[in-house]
Amino acid sequence: MPGLFDGLLQGQVFAQPKALATAAIVLGLFTVFSTFAVFTGSFSLGLFVSLLAMTLLTGGLAFALNRSAFSFAPAAATAGRGAGAPPAGAGRPAPGGAAPSRQGESAPPPDTAPALTTQEAVTALLHVDTMELEIGYGLIPLVDPEQKGDLLDRVTMIRRQTALEMGIVVPPIRIRDNIQLKPNEYCIKIRGTDVARGTLMVDYFLAMNPGHVTQDVEGIDTTEPAFGLPAKWIRENRKEQAEMLGYTVVDPASVVATHLTEVIKNHAYELLGRQEVQSLVDVVKEKHSVVVEELIPGKMTLGELQKVLQNLLRERVSIRNMVTILEVLADYSPMTKDVNVLTEYTRAGLARQICKQHQMPDGSLPVITLDPQLEEAIVNSVQQTEGATYPVLPPDMVQRLNQNLTQAIEKAVSLNYQPIIMCSPRVRMYVRRLVERMFPSLVVLSHSEVTADIRVKSVGQVTV
Repeated sequence: MPGLFDGLLQGQVFAQPKALATAAIVLGLFTVFSTFAVFTGSFSLGLFVSLLAMTLLTGGLAFALNRSAFSFAPAAATAGRGAGAPPAGAGRPAPGGAAPSRQGESAPPPDTAPALTTQEAVTALLHVDTMELEIGYGLIPLVDPEQKGDLLDRVTMIRRQTALEMGIVVPPIRIRDNIQLKPNEYCIKIRGTDVARGTLMVDYFLAMNPGHVTQDVEGIDTTEPAFGLPAKWIRENRKEQAEMLGYTVVDPASVVATHLTEVIKNHAYELLGRQEVQSLVDVVKEKHSVVVEELIPGKMTLGELQKVLQNLLRERVSIRNMVTILEVLADYSPMTKDVNVLTEYTRAGLARQICKQHQMPDGSLPVITLDPQLEEAIVNSVQQTEGATYPVLPPDMVQRLNQNLTQAIEKAVSLNYQPIIMCSPRVRMYVRRLVERMFPSLVVLSHSEVTADIRVKSVGQVTV
């Protein structure tokens, strides 16, 4: 207990520079008065020297403590304003208000409250960016303009390209460095969750074999991150040689840009929230207010429209032609409220756009058809619940379907055709659900999505 008492006493004394200064002043006055007493002989010289020493010691200590406290305050304020911290004054209660506090705790005074314990600062930590690109410190030159890094400009171009191709406005993409990543690693996040990663070699170029190159080039074996293709990292002095051999050679910034573009296209439906749908509707309303007022909110809610648009984006169908989409929904929404059925009607309304997207240069559309008996089996297996409608085929039939479909896809690829399945409109969405797990990028079209001027070419048929 004596040690604890002494520690508390010392803490109280040394934490109050003003008290020590007051004591120094009082001792100084006694010292001045004792000066006259020394000359008159009524006060000893030794006692005078002791009193003078105590005065100087107390005054010096008070001055030192006061100066150290003054220099510590600005340093503490600066440390509280690191990355992600609010500016000075943030989190203070408004005039007339009280600082919030948790039950059982007393709220600190507004001027002395730590920056990261205020309500506003804690609320700011809840914000999640829609898209983020985190990079290791070794990739910082790619985004630093002073080191000729142009990745920021490429990201801007990606957002413009996505608006033209997919019809959505991608929110600003935050780029930040992350010391938890490997120096040459990058990570793409959507709403705070990792969706893709990759590794680069800054001073190298990525050489990819398009499929017809037979001669090898010296380099470091790797995998292209966007499509998972085998590739090699090569030195700059071998770039020209690789291009002459037929390799596709790109720089590291192009690798990241391509990967980011593919992630955006694959997850475009996740980026389309209700607020983004409202912004798209507002743009249409400026010149086509009639169709908007007819559809929303009388026939469809904003949430139902969002689900239809997300279904389209999930299969990489552009929603840029919003006028046609809204007009189709205005026609068919009084008949059904099933967003999946409304999606099929909308796809039929966008038939020319969809065909143009998959048409070959010679105007043909090579497709893989389904056996009518298989379509009938899929329709008969459909089960409906309150939230969804989905097909339930026997496991052995699903296995045979995947095997036969794999063979048909390999045949189409060997003929340099994009694999496309064509089926009847009533079964299209169920076929898509059956194959999307095994073949997520496989295109599934219905007969109603093919215009009359398109020449359809069958390259195989799937049957079980």
